Amino acid sequence: MDHNKTTTSQTPGRPRRRRPRPKPSSPVLLAPAGGHLEIIPLGGMGEIGKNMFAFRFQDEILVIDGGLAFPDEHMLGVDLLIPRIDYLIQNADKIKGWVLTHGHEDHIGALPYLFSQLPKVPVYGARLTLGLVKGKIEEFGFRPGDFNFREVSTDDRIQIGRYFTVDLFRMTHSIPDNSGMVIHTPVGKVVHTGDFKLDPTPVDGKPSHLAKLAQAGAEGVLLLIADSTNAERPGFTPSEADVAKGLDAIIGKAKGRVFVTTFASHIHRIQSVIKAAEHYGRKVAVEGRSMVKFARIALDLGYLSVRDRLYSLEEISHLDDSQILVVTTGSQGQPEAVLARLAAGSHQKMAIKPGDTVILSSSPIPGNEEAVNTVINRLYALGAQVYFPPTYRVHASGHGSQEELKIILNLVQPKFFLPWHGEVRQQTNFRWLAEAMGQPPEKVLIAENGDVVKLTPETFEISGKVPSGALYVDGLGVGDITDEILADRNHMAAEGVVVITALVNHREPHVEVVSKGFVKAGEKLLGEVRKIAFDAIYQGVREKKPLEVIRDDIYYPAKKFLRKATGRDPVIIPMVIEG
Repeated sequence: MDHNKTTTSQTPGRPRRRRPRPKPSSPVLLAPAGGHLEIIPLGGMGEIGKNMFAFRFQDEILVIDGGLAFPDEHMLGVDLLIPRIDYLIQNADKIKGWVLTHGHEDHIGALPYLFSQLPKVPVYGARLTLGLVKGKIEEFGFRPGDFNFREVSTDDRIQIGRYFTVDLFRMTHSIPDNSGMVIHTPVGKVVHTGDFKLDPTPVDGKPSHLAKLAQAGAEGVLLLIADSTNAERPGFTPSEADVAKGLDAIIGKAKGRVFVTTFASHIHRIQSVIKAAEHYGRKVAVEGRSMVKFARIALDLGYLSVRDRLYSLEEISHLDDSQILVVTTGSQGQPEAVLARLAAGSHQKMAIKPGDTVILSSSPIPGNEEAVNTVINRLYALGAQVYFPPTYRVHASGHGSQEELKIILNLVQPKFFLPWHGEVRQQTNFRWLAEAMGQPPEKVLIAENGDVVKLTPETFEISGKVPSGALYVDGLGVGDITDEILADRNHMAAEGVVVITALVNHREPHVEVVSKGFVKAGEKLLGEVRKIAFDAIYQGVREKKPLEVIRDDIYYPAKKFLRKATGRDPVIIPMVIEG
C-alpha cells in the first residue's frame, strides 16, 4: 500500500476556520521538546477483526483491546487468528495499562493467548466486558485473581502511567457497556470511537454520550480514529428497536416451535427475543456452549432480564410446540454449531420438522455466505419457515452508516483522521466522506497493521513498521502453523496425496503405494509408480547410493509420471527405509 496517499483539504491562501476553543476541562499534558506520539495498529487495520492498538509516548505504552479473527476458507484446520505481538513482547517493560472498549470477540477474544506473554498490568473494562473476559480466561485454566482487572463505567476517567489520561464515553453498539475514548496525551487529544452506531432508541435505553464528543471537539481534537465498517452504506443504520418489532411480529404469528440464532454476545438482541417470547407465552431454551455461557454471565451481571428463567432443551421437550422458543448458536453456518446440526439432522436432542420457524438474526461475516446459504437451504428442505436478512427485518448492523459517520466528523472536527476497523475499501470510502465535509481534516492516512503512525501537534505521518500479522491457532497449538504449512494443506486438499513406502535391502526390496484424495487409482497406475520405485532402489543398491538420493530418484520420476498420466500434481511423500 502506498502510505503517501494522504489528503490535504485546506484551500491554499484561505485560513482554516475552527470553532472558538473554550477553556479545557481535561488534563493538559505538555509534550517535552521534540516529543511525539506513536500509534501502532497491531490488528483491525485493513481488516475486520483482530482489533488491537498500542499507543506509545517515550517510555510508556497504552494498549487498547486484543481481539481475534476467524479463518477464511483457505486456512484449512485453523480455528482462530490472533495478532502478532512481537513489538509488545520486546517492549513489555514499557506497558503501563490496557483498556478494553467492549466484549466482542474481535476485541477481547485473543486476550487469553496474549496475557500469558505480557506483564501483569492494570486491565480496565466495564462490568460486562470484564465478566466476559473472566469467563474466557477460566476456560484456559486461569483464575481472575491472576490478573489485575479494574472495573470502570462507560463514563469514567482512567490515568495510565504519566502520559495517558483516558476519558471513556458510552457509544451504542450491538452489546452493552461499549465505550469510545478521548485519550489525552502530551501532544494533544486523540478520539477513538470504538465500534459504534448512533442508535436513537437502544433496547437498554442508554444512548451514546455525544456530549463528550462535542466537548472534545470544541476544545480541539488532534486525531480521530473511527469505525469504518459501514462507510459504504448511505443513510442511517436501523435502530435495534426496529429489529425488536420485526422479531416480535414473526414470533407472534408463528404456530409451531421457533428457533432463533444470533451472535451469543448480542445481549440486546437476545433480550428482544426473550421479551417477544414472554409476550406470546413461550418458554425460552438456550442451546450451544457459547450461547449458554454468555447468557449465564449476562444474567448474573444483570444485563439480561427474564420473567421466568432460561431452560434447557430437555426441560421444554414436553411442551406444546406453540410454547417453545429456542435460542441457538450457529448464525455463521459453523458446521459444529447447533443450527447447522439441526439443519443436517444430526442434533442429538431435537430435530427440525415442518411447521417450525427459524430466524437467522444476523448477517454473514464475509467468507461465511456459502455456509449460511447451505444451512438455509437445508432448513427449507426440512419444511421450516426461514427468516433472514435482508429479505426480512430481523437484523441491524451494530455499526454506523454514512450519516452517522458525518455526525461524528462534525462533532469532533479533528485536525487529522485515521479510518480504522474496516478493509481498505471501507477505510477509503470513509476518507472520501471526510474529505467532502464542510470542514474536512487537514490530513487523512490509510494505514496498515504494523505501521508506526507518528503524531505531533503539526505532523501526522507513517514513520516506520513493526512486525505484525496473524498467529494461527490450531487446536492447542498457537503459532506453530505457518503459511508454508497452510500451502501444503491446500495443495493436499486440491490435488491429493500419494505415499510411497520403500524398504531397501540387497535381497528383496519391498514397495507399497497408497493414495488419498487423489484419483480412484487403478492397479495399472499404482503399478507404474511401484515400478519407478523398484527401478530407483535396484539402481541405488547397485551404485551404493545414500538413502536420501534413492528417495529423490523415486520422488522426481514418480511426480513427472503422475502429472503426465493424470494431469494432476499430488503431494508425493516417499519414505525410504533400510531393512
